[in-house]
Amino acid sequence: MQPDTTGPRYTATEPRGDSDLQMIPRWSIVLAMMVFTAVQYLFHFVLPHHRPDMLPMRLLMGYSWGTALASYVLLVGYVSRDVKRRNMSARLWTLLVVVMPGGIGAVVYFLLRQPVLTNCPNCSVQLASGYHFCPQCQFQLAPVCGRCFRGVQITDIYCTQCGHDLAKDHTPPRLRAYQE
Repeated sequence: MQPDTTGPRYTATEPRGDSDLQMIPRWSIVLAMMVFTAVQYLFHFVLPHHRPDMLPMRLLMGYSWGTALASYVLLVGYVSRDVKRRNMSARLWTLLVVVMPGGIGAVVYFLLRQPVLTNCPNCSVQLASGYHFCPQCQFQLAPVCGRCFRGVQITDIYCTQCGHDLAKDHTPPRLRAYQE
């Protein structure tokens, strides 16, 4: 059986599903491994363990606390990169996530973070990701229905809001990826 060559392909510049995981910096990954190892050393060698029947509890606590603290270090690394992408103050938000107890700083960050801005391909104005047209030059960024002007998916044949036949619209060729 031959592979399907008619569908869309990923190129080196297109983001994949794991692009958010690639935003975690290397220093954060290395520090998370060191924190996990340090917690294991603490629970298995430093803390007193004279009772052999407590070994399962020591293993459970060591892995649980090690995983929780390493995950928190990875979260701090993610926030330190994500704030730069969103044009926010990196020092302020990273400090807030580190200092506020119990992960409250991370929750506050995810509630208050700014949307990711993209540039208009025509005039280079920064736009929010939900725009269908550039407010400066009226460049069409995403497909819209020709009758009700609501956003549609690039694979839709009919508008989901008004039922208009989208093939009758004169959409730009760059937005007709799946039409025949």
